[in-house]
Amino acid sequence: MFDSAVAGALAGYGLAIPVGAVAVLMINLTARTSFRVGAAAAIGATTADALYAVTAVVGGAAVATVIQPFSEPLRWIAFLVLAVMAARIAVAGLRGQKGGAVQAPTEEAAISPRRSFMTFLALTALNPWPALYFVALILGHQGLRNASWAEAVVYIVAVVAASASWQLLLAGGGAVFGRFITGPRGRKATAVVSSALIFGLGAHMALG
Repeated sequence: MFDSAVAGALAGYGLAIPVGAVAVLMINLTARTSFRVGAAAAIGATTADALYAVTAVVGGAAVATVIQPFSEPLRWIAFLVLAVMAARIAVAGLRGQKGGAVQAPTEEAAISPRRSFMTFLALTALNPWPALYFVALILGHQGLRNASWAEAVVYIVAVVAASASWQLLLAGGGAVFGRFITGPRGRKATAVVSSALIFGLGAHMALG
């Protein structure tokens, strides 16, 4: 049980810690709204990771065979969604610098926790990498391939706990960061930087 918990925690952190386009988008969203909205986004991303972990544990090698033919179009769909979001963030940020006035509330500021959850669940689920990642780990680890149902459950719970803790840490960082971007110049600068990062990381993901 302990080995399964350690393996799951390491797998969860290994998947979640690299900061990609979705993570940057989450930080930006939390900074411009609230920790509640950011936490909902974090739980949405974690839910997608959990679903992929369960699928990999149950399906094993069959998952990789099914997903592989669709990995390329899924990456490009995810890129297009992220590119649109990056453009909207940039436009909203640049418009907010007019006349030195504070930026009016944008759609990001009005987003509900439920919508935030669903958005980040979908964005994370569009990336086939987590499923292939977990399948590779499970097939390469003899202990996990022969694990009992109880050990498999412990492994999945550890993955979820690790992923959730990191995603919530990112959301918390966005909430703290938000205190420093309430001025019009801060909004403009962070909008341009974050949109550029989101677009660049999304393009990197699409190009493999």
